[in-house]
Amino acid sequence: MKTIGLLHTVPSVLATFEGRLRTAIPDQELMIHNTMDSFLASDANIHGFTQENLNRLYYILKALELEHADLIVVTCSTLTPSVERIRPFISTPLVAIDDAMAEKAVRQGEKITILATAYSTIGPTSTKLRNEAAKIGNSLELEDIVCEEAYTAIKKLDQKTHDDLLKEIALSIKEKDAIVLAQASMAHLELEIRQITGIPTFSSPDSCIARVKEILGVI
Repeated sequence: MKTIGLLHTVPSVLATFEGRLRTAIPDQELMIHNTMDSFLASDANIHGFTQENLNRLYYILKALELEHADLIVVTCSTLTPSVERIRPFISTPLVAIDDAMAEKAVRQGEKITILATAYSTIGPTSTKLRNEAAKIGNSLELEDIVCEEAYTAIKKLDQKTHDDLLKEIALSIKEKDAIVLAQASMAHLELEIRQITGIPTFSSPDSCIARVKEILGVI
């Protein structure tokens, strides 16, 4: 049996990510431990990711490590830079939700739009994309679009309003090589936004789950 620890900051991701994993790995017995901490995202959206938040994240990840998981996945893109800082101090393999997505997106070209619902995600996602582009010798021209109204809606579990706002914004995105949906809570819109814009669109959960299967040695 494989054990996976999941750290979430958004209720809709908590509600769906475990199901995605079990669907993707149907023949494998999985023990999955979910931890939810909405403060880490909401406070970062107001104050930035402070040293206190970094400490909080570290202790949560250490607690997941003590559950003897084979793998820990952090499903919030806002936390990715901090996950990378903490990774050397965690003995359990530690995956950030957007690791694999960023690698794929930067191979599409230089002009990328980051679509997000929280400002706290833009800095981490931009940094992640630039770091991955540098590894393959690419430079990037990044545009970011943030829809805070959609963030407010998803916190209230108003999925329809969240989705309608983002699809309306997608109509304005033109002449880009790729669109990155910066939060896992937006992943279900990947196909629709690709169809609306005609632009390759990337979200994190499916790429992340493929990475999880690779690390666990599951075909």
